[in-house]
Amino acid sequence: MTVELPPHFADWLTLREPADAAARAGDLVDLVRSRLAGPLVVHDLGTGTGSMGRWLAPRLPGPQHWVLHDQDADLLARAAAGLPRAAGGGPVTAEVRRGDLTRLTAADLAGASLVTASALLDMFTAEEVGRLVAACAGAGRPTLLALSVTGRVRLTPADPWDAEIAAAFNDHQRRTVGGRTLLGPDAVDACAAAFARHGVDVALRPSPWRLGPEQAALAGEWFTGWLDAAREQRPELVGPTRAYARRRRAEIAAGRLGVLVDHLDLLAGCG
Repeated sequence: MTVELPPHFADWLTLREPADAAARAGDLVDLVRSRLAGPLVVHDLGTGTGSMGRWLAPRLPGPQHWVLHDQDADLLARAAAGLPRAAGGGPVTAEVRRGDLTRLTAADLAGASLVTASALLDMFTAEEVGRLVAACAGAGRPTLLALSVTGRVRLTPADPWDAEIAAAFNDHQRRTVGGRTLLGPDAVDACAAAFARHGVDVALRPSPWRLGPEQAALAGEWFTGWLDAAREQRPELVGPTRAYARRRRAEIAAGRLGVLVDHLDLLAGCG
């Protein structure tokens, strides 16, 4: 599987990184830390610009070696160059592996101490999630999958259009593209069920974005993408939602709109 990345995707990842860092469930790191013995080898799937490594490496002891998996060579280069020191100042090294994440096997993860990913599962199909889980379970090490969308969004103050836009967006996330039917907001449940079929325990924690006036730039970009996807799914919404879009953008600019975007973090194999 090769996914065509949207223009300025790296800029989007950079913009969302602080909100991602604030949202991730730190107590799952506490659970996994007790199961790890150094030196650590961490495989990061769909690494993007490396935000997971920048957040997690300082929370784990060193030395660490990160194996960064992605399809995009430019993103991989940025990720490898940006890893910080480990907890206590220990060294962190990196290597990159470019390829199709949906075709990973347990052999690709051999030697891992921990497998991680962030904001990845919703772009997979049910079959692809099943293969990914089989690879992680076969590797026999903990797996930490952060920031999987659930489809639940709350805007404050509420507007009558919010629920209809959210439903159309979630349908868009479940669309069929190139013969692949994406799981979208159903992905984390499918992933948990797949781990259960392999006899691997799972812990789930909420990890919502909470966007206020200080995150207006992110809220504005998120809102535009959210509404555009809903309109793409249901073009008949374009005309009726023009006033809604103007109203919401004005609220964001004035710092009057609160946005909660729900996610779940999943930790498998630490029971």
